[in-house]
Amino acid sequence: MRSILTLNAGSSSLKFALFGLTDVHHGQLIGGRIAADAGGAHFLVRDCTGEILADQRFAMRKGVIEPDRAIEILLGWLSESVPKLQLSAVGHRVVHGGPEFSMPAVLNDAVIAELARLAPLAPLHQPFNLKAIAAARAAFPKVPQIACFDTAFHNGHPFEEAAFGLPRSYYEEGIRRYGFHGLSYDYVARQLARIAPGVADERVVIAHLGNGASLCAMREGRSVASTMGFSALDGLLMGTRCGGIDPGVLLYLMDEKRMDAPALTKLLYHESGLKGLSGVSHDMRALEASAEPEAAQAIACFVARIRREIGAMAAAMGGIDALVFTGGIGENSARIRAAVTAGFDWLGLGVDPARNTDDSVELSMPTSRVRVFRIPTDEDAMIARHVAGLMAAAAADLLPLEQVKWAA
Repeated sequence: MRSILTLNAGSSSLKFALFGLTDVHHGQLIGGRIAADAGGAHFLVRDCTGEILADQRFAMRKGVIEPDRAIEILLGWLSESVPKLQLSAVGHRVVHGGPEFSMPAVLNDAVIAELARLAPLAPLHQPFNLKAIAAARAAFPKVPQIACFDTAFHNGHPFEEAAFGLPRSYYEEGIRRYGFHGLSYDYVARQLARIAPGVADERVVIAHLGNGASLCAMREGRSVASTMGFSALDGLLMGTRCGGIDPGVLLYLMDEKRMDAPALTKLLYHESGLKGLSGVSHDMRALEASAEPEAAQAIACFVARIRREIGAMAAAMGGIDALVFTGGIGENSARIRAAVTAGFDWLGLGVDPARNTDDSVELSMPTSRVRVFRIPTDEDAMIARHVAGLMAAAAADLLPLEQVKWAA
């Protein structure tokens, strides 16, 4: 069975999925994760029907997923459970591609060195992406390894959307707005084109709402603006991240609180957002279940920032024709969807209460001018499609993978 393995590495988990090389559009064959817990690491695998194939625990340092050990566990299970597996490629989610990588790239030493240089721009993700790449290259030395970038979907934003109000030399050296969650947006945009092809070519805002959260404005299926910028800190309030903040606050914290870069990093990435405002949790499910007034206030701040940024995204496109909710919160929280769209009658935007609480894909009222959808995202599937497209293009043109410049 010729297959594509996708890897999505974070600080506390390694997500993986296996797809057939020639049928990536039909969904994953198996998928799972190795996640840190109090007992070490929890290894869970399910097949395409949701049936559990493996549920095991392994010793690891508490709270830390060591990529080489995680790959070893995965490889051992695959060799026993999928003995006829023929791995054609490994696709990696890489958060930051900088200005250079606007499409998937075959990983070699030069590409990896450039991605390592970008690590300070995504300190929560890039180092772990790179560790997983190193472990996978060691485990599968003869298998092509391909990086798919969260920033690539936004590459090509106009200068006025990408530039900060700093001296131009900073922009030229790469200090600019990039945007993230691109693999999710790419997948959802393609799903929207299948579900509502006429809408997909119009002015669409996609709300990727989860522990990390952002909005993307799309016109004719392409990103034209995003709430995230130079880093994954900007824009919306998130689970533990602050979102947009006055730079003067940072100067104040440095001068008056004597906070250095590591202290600010810890504050802004790990102690802020829903967790910091509520003092209860970073998890929206826990906040919605909480009776604490601080939990309700944190939710209100989360919603208010989304509503404000929907207006900004609409302004960037000269209007809005559709709003799509995705991500863990966007897909599952009827309360958040209702709160975000409430009071937007002047924009022709609203959700039908019955549709919002059932399994409907389209949530808007029949009389609404702006159509509203709920579309689950699948970053693993998008990685697999990019990898398969890259390999098919190489085969069709009789080129080495490294020379193929675009994946369909």
